[in-house]
Amino acid sequence: MSDKYQGFVQSPVGKLLVKNLGLPNPTPLERYTEGAPLVDGTVLVGGRGRLAESLPGLLDLLGIASSQAAAEGETFKGLVFDATGLTGSADLHALRDFFTPVLRSLDTCPRVVVLGTPPESVEGGERVAQRALEGFTRSLGKEIGHGGTVQLAYVAEGAEAASASTLAFLLSPKSAYVSGQVVRIGATGTTKAVEVTDWQRPLEGKVALVTGASRGIGEQIARVLHRDGATVVGVDVPQAASELQALMRELDGDHLTLDITGKDAPQRIAHHLKEKHGGVDVVVHNAGITRDKKLANMAEDRWDSVLAVNLIAPERITRELLDQGVVNENGRIVGVASIAGIAGNVGQTNYAASKAGVIGLVDSLAGEMKDGITINAVAPGFIITQMTAAVPFATREVGQRMNAMSQGGLPVDVAETIAWYANPGSTAVNGNVVRVCGQMMLGA
Repeated sequence: MSDKYQGFVQSPVGKLLVKNLGLPNPTPLERYTEGAPLVDGTVLVGGRGRLAESLPGLLDLLGIASSQAAAEGETFKGLVFDATGLTGSADLHALRDFFTPVLRSLDTCPRVVVLGTPPESVEGGERVAQRALEGFTRSLGKEIGHGGTVQLAYVAEGAEAASASTLAFLLSPKSAYVSGQVVRIGATGTTKAVEVTDWQRPLEGKVALVTGASRGIGEQIARVLHRDGATVVGVDVPQAASELQALMRELDGDHLTLDITGKDAPQRIAHHLKEKHGGVDVVVHNAGITRDKKLANMAEDRWDSVLAVNLIAPERITRELLDQGVVNENGRIVGVASIAGIAGNVGQTNYAASKAGVIGLVDSLAGEMKDGITINAVAPGFIITQMTAAVPFATREVGQRMNAMSQGGLPVDVAETIAWYANPGSTAVNGNVVRVCGQMMLGA
């Protein structure tokens, strides 16, 4: 599906109306294509702190060109600022000193990353300064324009070397529709770094389970994980069997048709993964449904079915896989939440409760994970799919424009975020909820 408005404003008439009426003029976003470099340009590195000395080496490991000084007339594809050395409110002036002179030197669709220390791990003035970074990055994300993104990554002490996979994601077109987000590295669980032997195919030899895999976002998740080297095991309901089988044949994967809400579904999934694949490395709880009604008119079956598919099934499947030891060492569990679970939505009390519950599942299990296993979630905003194409025009336009990028996202944007979580190098990324919403103006 395409954004018809975005196509219109690129036309001669559309450009004229944008100029004279001040209409939204979304920049076409750059997205990653297989085999392309992570960053097509130079990243300027600045700041002082625990990561300053290692940053150029980390970027070089990823094949990203970096500079520590800005020459006159030079342009940059990205900016990385090490703010871990800011220990008091007065030190925040360093943000203006670094960013103001170079913001007009950015290419289209630039990436900005600020690195800080988790505020909860420090005290006094340092805690104040580090917490201030959230307001700074979220505001800059709404200012930057031109398809740019701004993120804050809190890196726990000792996790400096474990930040490579996160930098690779946040500085590349893979994070095209992710902005204004706060990521914590090493704050929950391990701080160790895991070596990635092939950054083009980091999931080589891994097995990935994707529920709701036959179409839409689930299909794109399967495709991206396959691109990164994984053997994908797609799961969907029997009614979608033909589509699921066709996709898995194309991806040289495996499939399992069942209703994930079935009483024996967790046991069947666990048995299949153990017997056919010897375990699983990545589990993506993507399957989801909506049954919208205002609560005053909500029938019992509408409430129960949404909670059963979106939340109770992921809970039961996760617990079964962990209890049976089916999730391999350094494995990944990823839930698909929603911006509705954060900001709420009219007519979606059931859906919002289920998606907020997915976030609760991450919160409840993150501290329990062992053997390098992580659990995280994505929270998509307005993603252009066949389902959203059926939304009334006015509602659809509001949903697509009410974000810093003035456009909807694509299923691949959700998939790329999940692939970052799935990366073996993301062992220190645990307990996070990242919103794939173009930095929505409300709730993000």
